[in-house]
Amino acid sequence: MRARDLMTAPVLTVHPWTSAKEAAELLSTHRFTALPVVDADDELVGIVTEADLIRGRIPADPRTTHEPRESAAGTTVGDLMTSPATAMSSGTDVADLCQALVDARIRAMPIVDGAAVVGIVTRGDVVRVLAREDTDIARDVRHRLEVYGGGGRWHVDVHDGFAHITDQFDDDTDRHVARLLALAVPGVVAADTAYAGEEQTR
Repeated sequence: MRARDLMTAPVLTVHPWTSAKEAAELLSTHRFTALPVVDADDELVGIVTEADLIRGRIPADPRTTHEPRESAAGTTVGDLMTSPATAMSSGTDVADLCQALVDARIRAMPIVDGAAVVGIVTRGDVVRVLAREDTDIARDVRHRLEVYGGGGRWHVDVHDGFAHITDQFDDDTDRHVARLLALAVPGVVAADTAYAGEEQTR
């Protein structure tokens, strides 16, 4: 899978001069975790997250004793955002994108074409793909295989995202392509193939 297969597009963006209040309203209303920040030319300059918006912005309850803490001085997205923001292209392998999310401990990755934001992928987007029903995954795998090699040739079983494909014909090249096609289906975590004749003789 590529980032374009998962990303939310078009993506909601804000500007550095957007107020922190408005950004919080957008995140709350749309249940987003982050918003890409763009300049006047709509080019990516940063990202503002839930963590950025809550950090130091909630005053301590005066009825309790707290250690003195600094409050966030900024009132605009530009004051609070992370800049520069990490971004990836729409053709990025989702496996690489997921690794970047984990390694950087971030929850959202802006997707860009050059410097223009074209989408966003969040951890939640990936988790939703992993949670797809096996029957839906199998249907999509079967469809791709039928487009490639015709109907009635392939038998597809999917269990917990693992796809097993049985080919009626004994063709190593076609089975290799079938595996690659299956791996490109959202929700497939692994795939293998076998020749039906070999399985019947076992």
